[in-house]
Amino acid sequence: MSNTAAQVETTLSARYGKDKVRVLRVVREGKWHHVVEYNVTALLEGDIDVSYTEADNSVIVATDSIKNITYYLAKVSPHVLIPERFALHLGTHLVSRYPHIHKAFITIEQLRWSRIPVTEEQEGHTHAFFRDGQDKRIVKAEVDATAGKDKLIGKVTSGISDLLVLKTTGSAFTNFIRDTYTTLAEVSDRIFSTSVELSYTFAPVEIKPPSDEQKLEFSVPGEEAGVIGGREGGVWDAVEVAGRARGVTMDVFAEDDSASVQATLFKMAQLIIAQNAGVQSVTYVLPNKHYIPVDMKYLDVENVVPPSSAEVFMPIAAPSGLISATISRK
Repeated sequence: MSNTAAQVETTLSARYGKDKVRVLRVVREGKWHHVVEYNVTALLEGDIDVSYTEADNSVIVATDSIKNITYYLAKVSPHVLIPERFALHLGTHLVSRYPHIHKAFITIEQLRWSRIPVTEEQEGHTHAFFRDGQDKRIVKAEVDATAGKDKLIGKVTSGISDLLVLKTTGSAFTNFIRDTYTTLAEVSDRIFSTSVELSYTFAPVEIKPPSDEQKLEFSVPGEEAGVIGGREGGVWDAVEVAGRARGVTMDVFAEDDSASVQATLFKMAQLIIAQNAGVQSVTYVLPNKHYIPVDMKYLDVENVVPPSSAEVFMPIAAPSGLISATISRK
């Protein structure tokens, strides 16, 4: 067989970087210590095609260097405690330091650490923490320098993953299509459980390019009138937005008299958009976590009908329903 690969016309779209950079950062303010734990991915795009097509490594910022940059920024950045700001700072440094790099893509997965409650301190222990859940805060940031190193644009999507919730009543599923293939019974009351995947996308923001020689500067703008990113509910208000989004998710899930997962999802997303002026769109992915009442009729024990008699359930991992939607601001 002849080798004809060199004669085939192709195009190339390339991106590379470092994955799974694990960071724990301690910030000390007197007796009060603050901690964040991140899993960071940093990827680059730019004039790097020859590293693929010509085996020319002269355009490659080594992935090990990207790892080192991540750790150094974690040490020196004043924004490290806020993942959206830290992601934008890291991306800005990468596209500003290397002239041939035009885009940086930063993903941060933040693990939960909360202060251990103690009677002496209302806000919790000054330097002792515990993991109060397996859900994670997710940030995906893009810093775009394709229009010029003096015209940087930041795009951020934030959210939650692996937030497992369950309620034992207040959920029904009726009046769906019934035909030859339908075996599912209608239920007026059921367990509703899901592992929440939430993402919300902020309006893009302009980023002031760093003016220092090492390209380490990163400034957060004030709340200038007319700058949506600087207003309440925008990317610079990300900590409060994250709190509101988590609160909405929990409150609506708990309190909604749910006619379906779809209907509850829409109420959650609508409320997040209404509460946050800088959020352009909200996406939920809600897989059903099924709990099936165990049929005990063979023992003359009723555990299925009526629904109020169902007290023993069998968790079912698969197959499962998967409901998702994106709701966008007009």
